[in-house]
Amino acid sequence: MNEQRARKLVAEERARIESALAGLSGEIRDDGSLQRQQTGEAEDAGSALESESISVALEADLREHLAAVERAEERIARGMFGRSVEIGQPIPDERLEAEPLAERTIEEQRRYEGRVHG
Repeated sequence: MNEQRARKLVAEERARIESALAGLSGEIRDDGSLQRQQTGEAEDAGSALESESISVALEADLREHLAAVERAEERIARGMFGRSVEIGQPIPDERLEAEPLAERTIEEQRRYEGRVHG
């Protein structure tokens, strides 16, 4: 994949993630679940706390994706975008089009996930 296309795909991912983070951060601030708990609206407090927990988990996931964007930008700058972070093997363009932040080939990713989640 050429550098211009790589930069475009990674920039689009950054914009999407930053937009989602901004919206989610606003939701967390506006939720006010702790205030509802303190004012005695216990019926809504449980669902509000659950909603806030989900929002916090989503925010953490988005921050992890933003870190992946930063790693992809570093690989572009070093001329290593499109190469596996494990052994430097080329990552097929089709995979990068579908997953611009991919750091490994599909086979490597499966092995990696097996080690991490296994």
